Amino acid sequence: MAASDTWQSFPLIEGLKSRRARRFGMGMNVPGGPLEYRSKHRPVPLTEEEQAILTFAACGITGPALNDWNWEKGKGGNVMAGVVGRTVSSSDALQSGAMVVMDDEATYLIRRPADLTTAELRQVQDMVAKNDFVGAYRATRVRIGTERRHPPVASPYNLTGNEWSLHTPGSTYFLPIEDLSYLYINILLEFFNEEMAAFCLDERRFYLPAGLGAFGKSKGGHLDDDPRKLKALPMEFAERLLVETAAIEMGMMLQNLGLVSQALGLGGFPHYTGHDGAWFEALDFRMAEMPISRYFRVPTVSKLVLKLRRQDANFAYPLGLERDGEVLLKPYCPPYYESMEAAVHAVVEHKFGQDGIYRGGIGRGGWREPEKVAAGISGISRKAIDATVAFCEYVFRKSGRFPSYLPAYHTQMGFQSVHLDVDFYDEFYDPSVVPEVHRSHMRDWHGR
Repeated sequence: MAASDTWQSFPLIEGLKSRRARRFGMGMNVPGGPLEYRSKHRPVPLTEEEQAILTFAACGITGPALNDWNWEKGKGGNVMAGVVGRTVSSSDALQSGAMVVMDDEATYLIRRPADLTTAELRQVQDMVAKNDFVGAYRATRVRIGTERRHPPVASPYNLTGNEWSLHTPGSTYFLPIEDLSYLYINILLEFFNEEMAAFCLDERRFYLPAGLGAFGKSKGGHLDDDPRKLKALPMEFAERLLVETAAIEMGMMLQNLGLVSQALGLGGFPHYTGHDGAWFEALDFRMAEMPISRYFRVPTVSKLVLKLRRQDANFAYPLGLERDGEVLLKPYCPPYYESMEAAVHAVVEHKFGQDGIYRGGIGRGGWREPEKVAAGISGISRKAIDATVAFCEYVFRKSGRFPSYLPAYHTQMGFQSVHLDVDFYDEFYDPSVVPEVHRSHMRDWHGR
């Protein structure tokens, strides 16, 4: 086995014990303080193979999702929204999280399973099975920039403590992006069915029904609008659950990046990136603006005060990602759909339409008899669809976007990978903080 292949047999428990955030790479500089240090080495960019392995760790396609579930009608099975698995778990198997990879020469979007044709998907799965990670990387990436695309490193775009280390020459940066619109609609279709029968209230409008009044049991509908039964949820609570669910998927991507960086002997660290406007503008997303009073739905009196003080500035937020007439990231909401009603029906169609993943597209999964399985999977009830449409239309009407508290595309944490400058750590730390796999990386991988 070649030295650069030994990472595949790196012990998992050893990786867990020795995983650290190791920030200081070759060519970097700590400008002041007790750890002031200027690297004596030139930056060494990650090779395409190193990038490919890390990208696989973060979001690689590994085969069919098992979906070993109770598919009996009314038992919640049809909340599952995907049949393809990746290296990270995803709520309801959606796999809607995207990844952006950038270095000094380019910025790439890594396509998700749903973005690939069945033939492309099988090709990537075959490559991964043969450990051809570079081939899988090339087959799933789309160049969206000819250089490193990122927002300013200064506050408020990043925490001040990270400014010295971010986007330095030679580094590779990984940015998880979550599609909140798809995840949200899929969850709502489950929340608003006859079995769960949840209800939503608008906390910014005196806790009145959020477009669901006619669906409440008190009005003869099927949703449980009695607050004493704890099924009547404020919109903010529902969207907090949404964001926390998305953050778990993104966090697993970062954990995998950290563990495989350890196995490769690379430095790397996660850090805060939560500035949706600046990040997506830097990546050249299609953007929109609205006054902050509208974006945050501030009360009327506060809105008037902001206007009188001339403080009601515009707030930018992302809509989608387009390149050369092709939509690469398309959320389930306007302007990419005529209305939220059309967006909800598109989610349903994606799952249960003629070519949906649980109908004609079920062969992408791993069942021995996919047609038999498809025949036993019930669709989504008309009541659940109608209630979801009513709620989503209400959110868009009141907020001017969907979801209500965040834009459809959201990021929270990024990960930067570097070739470690061992000299820095030997200068300031006990030698044990740099394992042998890091000390030998440049020799084993680069012949230095």
